[in-house]
Amino acid sequence: MARVDVIRVKGGNPLTGDVSVGGAKNSALKLMAVALLGEGRSVVSNVPRITDIAIMAEVLRRLGCTVALDGTEAVIDVPFEPGAEADYDLVRRLRASICVLGPLLARRGYVRVALPGGDMIGSRGLDMHVSGLARMGAEISNEHGFVIASAPAGLRGTKIWLDFPSVGATENLLMAAVLAKGVTEIDNAAREPEIVDICQMLTAMGARIHGAGTSTLVIEGVDGPLKPVRHTTIGDRIVGGTWAYGAAMTRGDVTVHGVRPEFLDIALDKLVAAGATVDPGDNWFRVRMAERPRHVDIVTLPFPGFATDLLPMALGLAAVAEGSSLITENIFDGRFMFVNEMVRLGADIRTDGHHAVVNGRERLSGAPVRATDIRAGAGLVIAGLCADGVTEVGEVHHIDRGYPNFVDDLARLGVEVERTDVPEPTFDF
Repeated sequence: MARVDVIRVKGGNPLTGDVSVGGAKNSALKLMAVALLGEGRSVVSNVPRITDIAIMAEVLRRLGCTVALDGTEAVIDVPFEPGAEADYDLVRRLRASICVLGPLLARRGYVRVALPGGDMIGSRGLDMHVSGLARMGAEISNEHGFVIASAPAGLRGTKIWLDFPSVGATENLLMAAVLAKGVTEIDNAAREPEIVDICQMLTAMGARIHGAGTSTLVIEGVDGPLKPVRHTTIGDRIVGGTWAYGAAMTRGDVTVHGVRPEFLDIALDKLVAAGATVDPGDNWFRVRMAERPRHVDIVTLPFPGFATDLLPMALGLAAVAEGSSLITENIFDGRFMFVNEMVRLGADIRTDGHHAVVNGRERLSGAPVRATDIRAGAGLVIAGLCADGVTEVGEVHHIDRGYPNFVDDLARLGVEVERTDVPEPTFDF
């Protein structure tokens, strides 16, 4: 009989103690793709040990790179002429692998990348990636489930306006522009810390980039390839934010190490508004909550706004807060997919379009639920800590994609938790 992994947590214990956060998933994956722009050996350190990193390593291997994952380091040897095709069997499992499109087009002048899969949290088209590369002189088509791009004469610098500050489009266009002829200006660019991290690695490799962290990126193209480097990934602000909200929801006291608190300014401000005490430090912060949280309204926005990836934690906080909260999601149209699972835990949530009205309750009620994506899975486990009885979260492979050592970290913070396998239901016909 087939068996599946679940995480079981017993509610009632606050999160207390210290927890260390590793490198940012949303940065490390793209930094591995950045390495494609330099021939030779690049090393990306502080890489989280998660499923997505292993998949990205295999994407690069099939492009002709030699990749060794050693602890928290990714050692990537890039050949003079990397491959130009990323297959569907890997790309469908990791949407972030679309980020090889820009650097491979810049290096090879031709690339064939399968249309991606990833989390089912809403439509995330490639229109801005494609239109931006087309403005840089690429000829692009969509055939048999692949994006095919060619620029036999090379890419050329141009001005690009993004309709929305898309992180993925900004990354692909940035990586393509560093080897283009002339100057590329990307307006309404994403400003996330992970974008700045990518810019810092590219600059160390010899790229010329101005405006990192602002809404206008100016890239002066250089003759490639770039030189390989060693680069350390920034800390994962979403994992850090998960622990911060877990501390507040469970009325605990947690010190988070390895994340700069300024990456979470809005999210931590909301916790203060809910009644928490937040002490920021140099690459660490502490969150304490003595009483039941107060209701707060939260709106997700591109950085520096409240991160959409923390929306499940915001809903969890609202579910156990005093009063009613209004949570608004502006980034992904499917982010509320997991609300039905929260309702199974006794949460009083009503959604209308991209709004959710949450009436807080003193306690939730343990129940079997399932993770629908990475952040929803973590959010459901944290919500289970605020529930009477035992909560069993299924489909935890989603959590593995974003949270290394999640169960061990929970246990160190004083939670009764176990990961186990249970029989998968079967049905006779």
